Amino acid sequence: MTPPFTPGMKKAATTRPLPTWLGELHLVRRALLCCAATVMLSLLFLHLAGGYRDRQAQRLDLAQKERQAAATRFNQVETEKLEMRAFAPRFLALQRRGLIGEENRLAWIDAIRLSQQQRHLLPLSYDISAQQVLKVPLPLRMGQYQLRGSKMRLHMDLLHEMDLLNFFDDLRQSGYFAVQDCALKRGGAAASAGQSASLSADCSLLWLTLGERPLAMPGQP
Repeated sequence: MTPPFTPGMKKAATTRPLPTWLGELHLVRRALLCCAATVMLSLLFLHLAGGYRDRQAQRLDLAQKERQAAATRFNQVETEKLEMRAFAPRFLALQRRGLIGEENRLAWIDAIRLSQQQRHLLPLSYDISAQQVLKVPLPLRMGQYQLRGSKMRLHMDLLHEMDLLNFFDDLRQSGYFAVQDCALKRGGAAASAGQSASLSADCSLLWLTLGERPLAMPGQP
């Protein structure tokens, strides 16, 4: 005969014994904790090492860029030194002749007076206008300088054509100028000492100088 069913019998039938290794966990608990701590520390060190590597890579890249910029500046300085050494004599010569720097009208007036005295030229008259900044062609690079010009209107009575050419040659010793236009006419006013002019000349000259650009005020382009 089958024994009657009771709740206690059902519980005994469904309960399974635990694995034996669970009962031995206390034996390896310290080793497991050490292993878990080691794994966590390893992950932390890996993260720190990755961040350190990235920072070092950024520093290396920045150092390489700074080194390249320094090398570029060094090459530019060396190039400028060579250019200054090559062009310094020419620059000083142009400066002495009045092309570079502020205009020197007194030197121009002295050159006119001296040429008139030495070559015994007939009386002449001239007028020099205010200096203006001149426009230069776009491909021409002026750097820190700008081209300036002062227009001079000149009237001369001449004994012959060479008086005008010699006069221009004398003026070139005291500065640089460009002849814009020159009109010669036959006949002229009577001169002193029994000399009469056979020609008269009306010319426009442009005295040229290279001056440094003015410093821009704050807020100006």
